[in-house]
Formats: sequence, C-alpha cells, structure tokens
Amino acid sequence: MTSKITIAIDGFSSTGKSTVAKQLAKELGYIYVDTGAMYRAVALYAIQNNYINEGDINVEKLIESLDKINIDFKYNAQLGFSEVYLNGVNVETEIRGMEVSSYVSKVASISAVRQKLVALQQEMGKAKGIVMDGRDIGTVVFPNAELKLFMTASAETRAQRRFDELQAKGNTEVSYKEVYNNVVERDTLDTTRTDSPLEIAKDAIEIDNSNLSREEQFNKILSLVNAKL
Repeated sequence: MTSKITIAIDGFSSTGKSTVAKQLAKELGYIYVDTGAMYRAVALYAIQNNYINEGDINVEKLIESLDKINIDFKYNAQLGFSEVYLNGVNVETEIRGMEVSSYVSKVASISAVRQKLVALQQEMGKAKGIVMDGRDIGTVVFPNAELKLFMTASAETRAQRRFDELQAKGNTEVSYKEVYNNVVERDTLDTTRTDSPLEIAKDAIEIDNSNLSREEQFNKILSLVNAKL
C-alpha cells in the first residue's frame, strides 16, 4: 500500500488551481479542500451582515463574529466534488460571484481570519491523503508537504478564463475589463499583504499554464505526483 502524501497547490487567482486539484483528488481517491472557498465564505458572511460599507470592511465586527462562522464541505456525488456550506447553508454559487471576488483578498489579509482558517485547514490535513489549494498552502499551512506546486499564467489569460466562466454561468453584466481589473487588484493584494503573502515556496515546482490545455496540465502534474508516490 502506497503511503498517502500531502499535495499543496498555490498560485494566483484564476490559474485553474481548483480544477486540477479536483482532478487529482478524484484520480488518487484523496480529499480535496478549496481554501479559497473558505475565505470567500467569510467574505460572504461579512457582506450578508453588513460589515462591508462602501468598500470598507468593519474588521473589528468581523473578528468579533469569527466564532459564529462555521464552514463545512459536503460531497455532492452528482457534481463529483464537495460544495461549501456556511453555517449549514450551501453557498457554492453565491461565493463565486463578482461581489465576493471584490472583497475576498481584503478579507483574507486580516490576520485573525487567516489564523482561524489555517488552524481548520491543518486539522483537515492531519491524516494526509489530501489535495489543498490556495495562496499559502506550501508556505504556511503545510510547509512539509511532499509535493508543492505553484500555478501561474498571464493576467490577460486568467482574466479571459474567469470572464468566460462567468458568461457561461449567465453572469453577462460583467465586462472583461472589470474582470481583468479584479484579477490585477487581487494579485497586488495577495502578494503584498503582511500576513502570509502569496509567494513561491523554495521547494515548489512552478507550472505556467498560459498555453497548456487542462489535459496537458493534468498529465504533467500527475507524473510529478507519481514520482513522489
């Protein structure tokens, strides 16, 4: 029996981290955790409770409410992946909208929020056999992960992917320019925040998928996983 490993996938927004992480988890029979969805759920909670006003987050109120925020993942057999639940309610669709996207990096820069979610993530990964994607998985959550990947692609490529995804979901009011500006702003916030900024772990393998198909990317990464196993 091959011993299970921890696979940490970091990278910029809209680099397809979640897509390949889901594929790997399915192929290996591992647990998949989308940490970005956890931060999105906290951002949604802040929006729902009016802690965000004219673009400003009431950080104090949000920190006071952290104990009231419960985030779970429940496997949906029909979809083939786990959906996100915020305080018992399925919020998988709501957390993917542009409003949440506008605030998620700001919410993720709050140290108290990171501490709460990192502790949850580390608990989830104790037994190994996990694929986790986010911004600080290889550097902070699992610094000893057996395989660390860092996903990147040009801002234009990522914005086009995100724009196409939103269009496909029927979100036609959003322009490509808005999506592009959001991608660039999130890159800046993610890489410059004081607490656990997005950076490449020293032992991570960088994957630029600007010109890779999903299949090519999956096969390339699966060969890296098999080498570790």
